[in-house]
Amino acid sequence: MSSRVEEAITRAHAEGRGALIGYLPVGFPDLPTSIEAAVELAASGVDILELGPPYSDPVMDGVVIQEATQAALAAGFRLRDLFPAIREVTSRVDIPVLVMSYWNPIWQYGVDRYADDLLDAGGAGIITPDITPDAAAEWIDASTRTGLDRIFLAAPSSTDERLDLVVKNSTGFVYTVSTMGITGERAELDAAARTLVARLRARGAAHSCVGIGISTPDQVAGVLEYADGAIVGTALVRALRDGGIEGLGEVARALSAGTTKATSAR
Repeated sequence: MSSRVEEAITRAHAEGRGALIGYLPVGFPDLPTSIEAAVELAASGVDILELGPPYSDPVMDGVVIQEATQAALAAGFRLRDLFPAIREVTSRVDIPVLVMSYWNPIWQYGVDRYADDLLDAGGAGIITPDITPDAAAEWIDASTRTGLDRIFLAAPSSTDERLDLVVKNSTGFVYTVSTMGITGERAELDAAARTLVARLRARGAAHSCVGIGISTPDQVAGVLEYADGAIVGTALVRALRDGGIEGLGEVARALSAGTTKATSAR
């Protein structure tokens, strides 16, 4: 079964640029607006959508995303709202929609049920930041059965053995953490990201996309000199918070322009 995520990255490369992956929390600032915001990202040059169901203990997220997810929960978001929201988004966009979820809600919902409901809603796969392949046998089985992409994380601190495990079990791309710590914007991306992408390539990774700390068009361009895709979250959440749908679109279009600046080494 072909990967829509891989196809989106390949399509961007064929156009002479890297892929832009945009993250937003579902339900922020409210459920209808979050759906419109996702559709706006797709219309503004984002190649792959990454939608995050709010979670009560977002240990990997920086303050901007934490505040947004807490606001979404306070506004009444519940997990049962996720799949209807994804169905609405996928009916209106022609790019892949990934879920970025902590593992506990997936486990509580039921791994097979979650996979089936995501597939039925038109979703393309799941990024699981807090579970490693050796602990994810049930999800690996469910994603193999449904054809959903499973995207694991690699960090600069990962051993070669860990990278082998991540590369072997990831589909779509490997989520390459640019720096140690939580998500957010950083003035300079760690050089460790470039080294990590090279290590992943040497171990057979087809596609590596870099996230955590990317917030400007120049940073997008810089990452795409060596990586297949750039993942932006905090800058988009801040744009939605401060400028609404219109402000979000402006920032997304500027970031998208950065994808064509890179002199790719891919």
